[in-house]
Amino acid sequence: MELLPRSPGEFGSARYWDRFFRQRGQRPFEWYGAFPELCPVLHKYVRPRDKVLVVGCGNSELSEQMYDVGMCEDIINIDISEAVIRQMQERSGSTRPKMSYLLMDMLQMDFPDAHFQVVLDKGTLDALLTDEEEATIAKVDQMFAEISRVLQVGGRYLCVSLAQAHVLKKAVEYFFQEGWVVRIHQVASSGDKQQFVLPVFVYVMTKFRKIPGSAPQILEICPEEQDKPMRMESAERLVAAVKDRQHYALLCSQISKSPCREQVSLDLCDKESGKPRYTLHVVDSPSVKPSRDNHFAIFIIPQGRETEWLFGTEEGRRQLAASAGFGRLLTVALHREQHYEGMAGIQAELSGKVMELAPPGLPAQQQVPFLSVGGDIGVRMVRHCDTSPLSGEYVVEDVKGDGSCYFRRLIFLRNRNVVQSEARLLAPTPLQGQKKRRKDKKKPSPAEPPGAIDKSYLCCEHHKAMVAGLCLLGGPDALPGELAVLVVGLGGGSLPLFVHDYFSQARVAVVEIDPSMLEVATHWFGFSQGDRMRVHVSDGLDYVAKLAAEGTISQSIPAQYDAVMFDVDSKDLTVGMSCPPPAFVEKPFLQKVKTILKPGGVFVLNLVCRDARLKESVLATLRDVFPLLYARRIEGEVNEILFCQPSPEGRRDPAELGARARALEGALRQPGRPWDSSYALADMLQAVHIL
Repeated sequence: MELLPRSPGEFGSARYWDRFFRQRGQRPFEWYGAFPELCPVLHKYVRPRDKVLVVGCGNSELSEQMYDVGMCEDIINIDISEAVIRQMQERSGSTRPKMSYLLMDMLQMDFPDAHFQVVLDKGTLDALLTDEEEATIAKVDQMFAEISRVLQVGGRYLCVSLAQAHVLKKAVEYFFQEGWVVRIHQVASSGDKQQFVLPVFVYVMTKFRKIPGSAPQILEICPEEQDKPMRMESAERLVAAVKDRQHYALLCSQISKSPCREQVSLDLCDKESGKPRYTLHVVDSPSVKPSRDNHFAIFIIPQGRETEWLFGTEEGRRQLAASAGFGRLLTVALHREQHYEGMAGIQAELSGKVMELAPPGLPAQQQVPFLSVGGDIGVRMVRHCDTSPLSGEYVVEDVKGDGSCYFRRLIFLRNRNVVQSEARLLAPTPLQGQKKRRKDKKKPSPAEPPGAIDKSYLCCEHHKAMVAGLCLLGGPDALPGELAVLVVGLGGGSLPLFVHDYFSQARVAVVEIDPSMLEVATHWFGFSQGDRMRVHVSDGLDYVAKLAAEGTISQSIPAQYDAVMFDVDSKDLTVGMSCPPPAFVEKPFLQKVKTILKPGGVFVLNLVCRDARLKESVLATLRDVFPLLYARRIEGEVNEILFCQPSPEGRRDPAELGARARALEGALRQPGRPWDSSYALADMLQAVHIL
């Protein structure tokens, strides 16, 4: 401890370094970055015939090691400490005759201009730039100016650094503004996590003549696992990329020493594009008793299934880890923009990286299993990509579910872990009497999903609950017959399509603000309009307000509805409620919704709200407007379906609701019409409670 300075400013003091090296004696002092780790980077930029200047050499062995391996011999080392220069002259003078040690201040060097091809700095900039005070910055500017002066054009300033934010920012901005090529190498770790947690970097600043005007300048980073540099678009992005790697190193160090109290999430990016390729979640299970074979496992989530509750939520992943029986489970989600070469390819690609996230106590040479559902990586086929002015970038993709079922999904990329709309695809049916394929004809790929939409199937649990709520309509002994239904929010169109097809006397009006979604629903999800189904491209707020004000717009649009259904997402992700937008649950607007409902009608709202206070406020407002309010939570999801009625006289107890739901289900289940067992409407309403 007596070797440490009293203040950071002493790092620039010759007196401090004289005292430091006298007390330390002959033992070499390396700030960080052992020669075996630095050697691959130095070999790229130091040639045997180069003249090399080492600034702030101290008693590091770096110059001696470079000399001894034949990397370079014409090396001049300078330092402001007379004690260390004398020590190093005695240590190397007779054995390394072409290398010299000089007492000199790097802020005011005696060398002529353009004298060196390489200036090497190992920790000197870090020691000098201890703060951002004006006097310190002036010294650093002087240091950089002197380095620039003594370097030839095409010469390299190699700076070994821990890349603290203010140090990196200063170095990158200075040399970038001077027109130099700026490249940052991350030094490959030796694997000794106990020695140093933070990664070591080498700044490679290559001197170019400053060209006036807007000549393109080069900013690059070379991660430790690859040789090819990645081009950065700005100095800020380069600094951010280094910061990301530092955070990753700190994370690996932390979770290698102790279990994770909370799930840790991180992205591994593609080397070429820089886009996320894998999303990893580290899930620890304290309840699992450790044994030799159950410390650690990797679980590959099949493509397209990352949004399922088991894989896409914290609680789901916790259950997955516990059932897998491993102390630490690393789940890996695959991104739709990337191509993967099967399970073996993924395993080869991830093997080295995932071991950096291994738990404490993992036995040496332990084989870590890669797990998945069914042993494969699933199927995902992107059918359509586009951008909507209102919804942003979106994709339509086909994915394989459990067994042989395929599903088509609509995903808004601003919220890529949420499925906006989903439809099941019909399996192809061979024609009767169709001849068998000839053996020489190519068989269809088993990974090619069918294309036709199964319009009879509701994929979303909240849609099933919304349909079940229609049993609230009708008199005590009657089920709904002729219906006027208003649906706000089209998506892929599965909800209005189901109501239209299964309620044969229903007239359905759909309001959708985004014309792109009408195109998507029509082209990709089998949606169509007709006499009983019309879509109005309009803002739902304006449409309902106009209905409430004018009564009737046209003969096809009634003044009052039996059911009004809101299934509309919010474009504002900063609010803790993703469905509906807040304006749709404000009291004045809800009163307009009540106005367009028939006295015995029902307003069905899909509410997705993670903010507890906001949710309670929404429920209070609904209770103010609607005397009768039922709620149905969707298990495993944030969704809650609210059934609101304008009159308290329609109140029904759970037994009556169940009976009506079973009767409605019986009416809808007609011969020749597909009916899925998951539509058990009575079960859907079993968990309904009155608020």
